[in-house]
Amino acid sequence: MAKRPPVSKTTAVAKKPAISFDDPGLYINRELSLLAFQRRVLEEAEDARNPLLERVKFLSILGSNLDEFFMVRVAGLAAQVDSATAVEFGPDGMSPAAQLIAIRRDVKRLLADSHRVLQDQLLPALNQVGIRIVPYPEIDPSRLARISRYFESTIFPVLTPLAFDPGRPFPHISNLSLNLAVLIRDQQGHEKFARIKVPDTLPQLIPLNPKSVVENGAAKKKLRTTKKPADYVWIEEVIAANLNALFPGMEIVEVHPFHITRDADLAIKELEAEDLLESIEEGVRQRRFGSVVRLKVKTGMPQPILEILMSNLEIDSSEVYRVNGPLSLKRLFALYRKDRPELKDTPFSPAIPKAIANQEDDDLFAAIRHQDILLHHPFDSFQPVVDFLRRAARDPDVLAIKMTLYRVGRNSPVVEALLDAMERGKQVAVLVELRARFDEESNIEWARALEREGVHVVYGLLGLKIHCKTAMVVRREGDSIRRYVHLSSGNYNATTAHNYTDFGLFTAREEVADDVTDLFNYLTGYSAKADYQRLLVAPITLRSRFEAMIEREIAFGSQGHLIFKTNSLVDPVIIRALYRASQAGVRCDLLVRGSCCLRPGLAGVSEIITVTSILGRFLEHSRAFYFHNGGAEEIYCGSADLMPRNLNRRVEVLFPIEDPKLVKRFKEEILDAYLADCLKARRMKSDGSYARLKPSETRREFSVQDHLLRRSRRA
Repeated sequence: MAKRPPVSKTTAVAKKPAISFDDPGLYINRELSLLAFQRRVLEEAEDARNPLLERVKFLSILGSNLDEFFMVRVAGLAAQVDSATAVEFGPDGMSPAAQLIAIRRDVKRLLADSHRVLQDQLLPALNQVGIRIVPYPEIDPSRLARISRYFESTIFPVLTPLAFDPGRPFPHISNLSLNLAVLIRDQQGHEKFARIKVPDTLPQLIPLNPKSVVENGAAKKKLRTTKKPADYVWIEEVIAANLNALFPGMEIVEVHPFHITRDADLAIKELEAEDLLESIEEGVRQRRFGSVVRLKVKTGMPQPILEILMSNLEIDSSEVYRVNGPLSLKRLFALYRKDRPELKDTPFSPAIPKAIANQEDDDLFAAIRHQDILLHHPFDSFQPVVDFLRRAARDPDVLAIKMTLYRVGRNSPVVEALLDAMERGKQVAVLVELRARFDEESNIEWARALEREGVHVVYGLLGLKIHCKTAMVVRREGDSIRRYVHLSSGNYNATTAHNYTDFGLFTAREEVADDVTDLFNYLTGYSAKADYQRLLVAPITLRSRFEAMIEREIAFGSQGHLIFKTNSLVDPVIIRALYRASQAGVRCDLLVRGSCCLRPGLAGVSEIITVTSILGRFLEHSRAFYFHNGGAEEIYCGSADLMPRNLNRRVEVLFPIEDPKLVKRFKEEILDAYLADCLKARRMKSDGSYARLKPSETRREFSVQDHLLRRSRRA
């Protein structure tokens, strides 16, 4: 074979230009990615394979999600645009102003499509099963009489018309409120403007069926329990049709509903706050006065009335959204409460892991001593976690309970167990994160209740939100002390544990217990602890250890394999590390439910990275990170998403699954099952759009959540 001639110094050699990870084209905008997630929620409302009322629920969830998106994400961008500080550009290169323009474009399409789904698909399907939302003009006369009596007895006393004229200023419009803009004409022919708030303390959908409209306000109960065919009318339509009772002697010229959204993101100046609890309480009170970031109106609202609203709410046309249908989609959740099980997902009973089934009192602690116990909610019951705390409260050998609480909800059995422990003389220390967004009021109530009973309550650390989920029971056993630990990716909330997927671990391993002890000392006292034996703790060790494990996988090249399951992938440093891993031949399978700023499938950058989003019956809230590690597999679970806020500005914990049997089970029975989903999974394209995976000759129709439910029933 002839040898190649040597390349002379003058010979041109074509080289591929080096890829710069600073190139904005390698990143997807976070906010637009989050809106792409909302699009996937809408697809679930469209999917005829889902039970009808579940589809209605998804549309309600979309409405709620968009409310929060504007209250937090859009409000933050608007504040940046309005501020005099330097403009911040993300890795994708979009300015705040450019993001707001793109958001408006996507949201308008999303709203139009969501109302199309409601009008063209869901309402006709509901009609066929005897559930109708009847326009007020179509209500028959016999029913109108009952509705009129209900208006007079129940709605009318709650209403307060507020005039707007030179002697009375424009009324305050509270956040997320539904209102009626009313134009009236007095006897002299002068037109006047008034606003009426639609009361959110009354049922938003009023039953029309005989004996369903109860004049003492009990209609809400009927809405939940009746199984007969049911007709409803929106409360704002009833109010609009009876405005003469509010403005006697006046002519009602026009009436139009409107809905506003305000900036609701709390800005707590912690360094200036002497009492964090009082500061959070004041912030919650001020939330309803935040600047308006969205005004929703019907398509038919005339321009003069719209201009009155825009002028007094201090917004421009870019913040106005016109829709053809109900202004608040989340109110559709009232229909989901109906007792129509045939129109919902089949109820299920979570399993109890065999290792702790039928265990009582000391036997539960013995089971944890014997082996680590993995819980996968909601397929595994949350009850063992509640029992763990209840038994600790009753056990005379338990000396102390330490716990972090982020979102516990109302009527919490977890908090009740902690209060019981305090009454029985245990030492109880609880860190309550007051800044859990939109759960602040609930957490403040629980914090005060715990303090009243003498529990040591800590509110958090300056500049850091406490997001980790940890509980530890300290128990005297003979002449020694043993610590039992529960670690989780999810909140200690018995309600959401039935609807969210999460991983939990019971363990009595000494090195893990040492780490948890150090963590609580860091949270409740003063500690400069800079290393942990088993746990990855943000903002101390998690980022550096996590990046090092990715680099370790890169060293294995094509033998490497990463599987990350997370809610969001936004952090640019982690994204760049994953790009390097792909370039080195490492297989990267990413299960990202929500925002993902990484672009998969880019030539020379991310060709062997897949990004899959799974939406189904349960909210995929669990987080797990698998490293093949040359065959010595490692798996971490925990509270942290791959976002700068989680890695830099929150206290987070990732905990290892150390039992080899659990590692094998976790990889083969859980992660591999998620990667096999082709029914509820969408695969992300490099442009940020998503396409459903479809069954094929080599891939049978498979839903991971259905599969795990079937396994739990057989357990």
